[in-house]
Amino acid sequence: MESFLKRTWIEINSDALEKNYRNVRNIVNKNSKIMCVVKADAYGHGAGFLSRLYQNLGADWLAVSNLEEAIQIRKNGVYLPILVLGHTQPNMVNKLALYSITQTVASLEYAKELSQKASYLDFNINIHIKLDTGMNRMGLVYQDESEDECTINEIREIFNLKHLIAKGLFTHFSESDNSKNPDDYTAWQFNNFKSAIKKLRDHGIEFKLNHCSNSGAILNYPHMNMDMVRAGIILYGLLPSNKIKTHTQLHPAMQWKTTISQIKKIKPNSAVSYNRTFYAKQETVVAVVPVGYADGYPRILSSKAKMMVCGKKAPIVGAVCMDQLILDISNIPGVTINSIVTIFGQDNDEKIDINELAFLSNRINYELICVIGKRVTRIFLKKGKIIEKLNYICPTD
Repeated sequence: MESFLKRTWIEINSDALEKNYRNVRNIVNKNSKIMCVVKADAYGHGAGFLSRLYQNLGADWLAVSNLEEAIQIRKNGVYLPILVLGHTQPNMVNKLALYSITQTVASLEYAKELSQKASYLDFNINIHIKLDTGMNRMGLVYQDESEDECTINEIREIFNLKHLIAKGLFTHFSESDNSKNPDDYTAWQFNNFKSAIKKLRDHGIEFKLNHCSNSGAILNYPHMNMDMVRAGIILYGLLPSNKIKTHTQLHPAMQWKTTISQIKKIKPNSAVSYNRTFYAKQETVVAVVPVGYADGYPRILSSKAKMMVCGKKAPIVGAVCMDQLILDISNIPGVTINSIVTIFGQDNDEKIDINELAFLSNRINYELICVIGKRVTRIFLKKGKIIEKLNYICPTD
């Protein structure tokens, strides 16, 4: 590891990722396929590496946010079916066809545009149709069995459009990670989805894949597995909500580290960092750490959070800067220039959980791992040894 030390880096534990995938596979209905969600650079973990890993582990599908993410994965040697969950401009149908990407369709108007563009090029495009059963985001609205016959007719029309091959129907739950939902909104959404499936079958329309379960539903509502589940945050070893109580063991795969770049003593009443928001009450030993909000470390954690050095927790003092921050290491012996700092993860017997930082910054764990910047190199470990690295800024370094 010493040969790799950089300004800052993330360690991705492939053994943890593999355990998480197998745990999901064990709790999901054996007849249900698994779609691994690798959007947002696999939640900041590195989409290319993780897509190949999930493919090797036996995943059935991958899901991304947009066409560019799908193409990135294809160029990493991945042949699994890929679903684009978001919008793709109709004039990009040639890319959908060229890279064999399945596109989400959320309206009849959009489906007609795709069909028209595909007909010009004589391409067939695979699609999954998105139903809005209560999220009120993307999708054809189906939230009232007595009033949504119009949506059923629109889906029938989409199903019969030329050059579009409708292989799936899906919806998204808004709060399946809330295990104490008094009115069980998730059950209501699920019933809406099942109602739409039945009505479509009555019209002779049946989809090969019906799917609705995200990470929260996989854990809280196992009877909703259907033909496929979409596993996201739980693959990375994190719970989608602190309200979930589960016996499924998850293993956080990501640790963020950096090093000490300077150490100095400051006098009592000395101000630290921008705007003098912190004053030392006594002579204090501080260490400069070359990580800041441009790397994705939230500025709101100024003088709130801690980092670990030499197996001890050191508080951040003063404002987090764009590229640096400052730790109080007065009570930690043995710290030197280039000592490793663990931003979150495990250091000997001490631990800083990403959920702690999420709570302190009034954010969610999803957000914190997704916004870690591209200046932070990812290194991938198996049994403690580096097997691959991803340097976004200098790919050949």
